[in-house]
Amino acid sequence: MSEIANKLAHVRAAIARYKYGAVRLRGVDWFAWATAGLDNVVILTTETGIAEVVITADQAFIVTDSVEVDRLRDQGIPPEYQLWASSWATPQQRNQAVREWSNATLVASDRPAQGEVGLPPELVAAKLRLVPEEIVRYQALGRTTAHIMTKVLSAAKPDWTEFQLAGAAAAELWSHGIHPALTLVGGERRLPLYGHLPATHEPIGQRAMLVVCARQAGLYANVSRYVHFRPETAAERANYEQVIAIEAEIIAAAQVGSTVGAVYEAAVAAYNQRGVVEQMQRLHQGGTTGYQSREVVARPGETTIIEANTAMAWNPSLAGVKIEDTILRTAAGVEVLSVDPAWPSVEYAGLRRALPLVI
Repeated sequence: MSEIANKLAHVRAAIARYKYGAVRLRGVDWFAWATAGLDNVVILTTETGIAEVVITADQAFIVTDSVEVDRLRDQGIPPEYQLWASSWATPQQRNQAVREWSNATLVASDRPAQGEVGLPPELVAAKLRLVPEEIVRYQALGRTTAHIMTKVLSAAKPDWTEFQLAGAAAAELWSHGIHPALTLVGGERRLPLYGHLPATHEPIGQRAMLVVCARQAGLYANVSRYVHFRPETAAERANYEQVIAIEAEIIAAAQVGSTVGAVYEAAVAAYNQRGVVEQMQRLHQGGTTGYQSREVVARPGETTIIEANTAMAWNPSLAGVKIEDTILRTAAGVEVLSVDPAWPSVEYAGLRRALPLVI
């Protein structure tokens, strides 16, 4: 069974179980999932794109408007789908078509409009559970993103502004057909001050952090790296070692069958053990990833169960230091997807973990 056929089967099982007339997938994330990586994005920051997927018990449509239909057709529509378009000037025709396809009965959606209901939990879980074809795409994206981080930070200079470093990363991602959904840069002065660091006009100075959430075929590679233009101080090295150790305990807790909430509690224990639990308030600790930079953020009581082939990105942090890679939890163990062998690293708890690049 093809990837798309498998996903249509999941949706149609939900249609039969809950007696939906149709399932309507509007989000950028769900569109990519249902179409095996097609892109409905025009405005990068939007949650919904220029096309949606509508699935019934016996039909499946990619629904768009007259502005986009020719481009989508030329890019290629999977044979499992019919392409349908209305005039851009009469968007109400889209809703009329969905009513006809659903026989005016209940419609479920990832982003429900009036009269619609949300998606059932088993369908949400299916999106988190990667299939082999998705894993292959994710492995390639992780490798490419890690290589880009190495290339960009190896070329960086202390007198670059944070904007320049962010722009260099974005340009390199675009050159590989990857959306720079997020680029954060913190230079030497600002690094210890804030959790999230949108770039500014300040020079990066003698030390900088670059963070990207890189999106391709709907999937997100989330990666943080540091560059130093001087030797690390003893305090900086100690902090790096601490976040690597904390992350190792988080990853160890994120077993198949564990809840994301239980992983959060393991993070609390890891910080507590080192007497730095207050540092958890600086930044969320990460969670599952995939078709969003974080599908489920680790919080107290979060009941989402980690299944085999779930992608995760944890980011424990202390003042001025954090660690973040995109990893895959399988039934056999853990694979770090965002690895570049050229980047300095250390083996810890069986995984290669990134260290700062010292130039």
